[in-house]
This record gives sequence, structure tokens and C-alpha cells, in this order.
Amino acid sequence: MTNVLRVDASMRTEGSISRSLADKLITQLNADTLTHRDLANGTSIIDQEWINANFTDPADRTEQQKQTLLTSDDYVNELKAADVLVIATPIYNFHVPAALKAWVDLVARARETFRYTETGPVGLLKNKKAYIIVTSGGTALQSEYDFVTAWLTHILSFIGIDDVTYVDASALMMNEDEAISRATSAINQISNT
Repeated sequence: MTNVLRVDASMRTEGSISRSLADKLITQLNADTLTHRDLANGTSIIDQEWINANFTDPADRTEQQKQTLLTSDDYVNELKAADVLVIATPIYNFHVPAALKAWVDLVARARETFRYTETGPVGLLKNKKAYIIVTSGGTALQSEYDFVTAWLTHILSFIGIDDVTYVDASALMMNEDEAISRATSAINQISNT
């Protein structure tokens, strides 16, 4: 049984190439269950109230603190339940959209998705596969201006997801047909094994 969590980070709900490619990948994965988190619908961000709630022992949290953490708890539970994570993100101004950064902030939680040890942090979300679809207008993946892939690889590894595959649909403004063809070919090579 394969549980897939799809996270869409494009603020475009229509005409988005990252969403279109994610549709193709989801079809290719043939998931038993699919959870879809669309960040274009908005998300909360970390603030002082959230920090206070998060760092209060769970047994001592007030009802208000539990409510404050509800979105984060939902995101963490979706991630824990998933066997496969699919993130479809454009590059905006050399990085991921703010909503995807907020999602990362809400899922990277000590005692939930990682823990601190004497030798450093250890990710708790083991045995998961991640596919990251990245689109951009001009930033080519693996170029000196690509600040996205290294960061996403690092943050996913930090929470325990080390098996990460990128689908490169970057530099669309240079040659859109070639970029989409490259990404589609990569998706066609992926099978749910």
C-alpha cells in the first residue's frame, strides 16, 4: 500500500507547469491513497504564540496552545503517514515560494520529525521517498544561482528523508518545450516499485 502526500507550492492555480507535471507524476505513482496539500490556499506561519505552544510540554499545553499548533500537527501527521512525498514548486526570486518555506517551518519540529542527540540532530521520518518537481523561468538547476535544491535536500535529510529525486523543469524562459520534455521524460522513468 502506497500513501502519497502531494504538496503544491505554486501560487498559480491555473496554468501552472509545476502542477501539471505533478499531475503526471501522481498518475505514474498509482497511489493507493493520496493526500493533497495545496499551499496556494494559504498557510499559517510561525509567530511568538506558536513558538510558546511548541516548546510547552505536550502534557501541559492549554487548549489555546493546542489550537495554535493544529495546522502544524496536521502537516506533520500527513508527512508521517506518507510513504512518498511529492513537492511541486516553482522558483520565485531564486528560492521557494514563501508558503513552502512556511510549510517547512511547520513540519520541522523537534520531537515530531527530528530529535536532538549528543552527536547532533537525527531525522525521524525514515523509509520515505521524495520527488521534487522544480520549475523556474531562468534559474537552471545545479547552477550557481540554484539555492533551492541544496536547501530542500538538506531540510528533507534533516527530518529523515534521504531518498530524494528531482524532476528538473527549470529555465523555462530559455526553452520551454525542452524543459517540459526533459521533465516529462524523467517522470516517465519513475515507477511505483
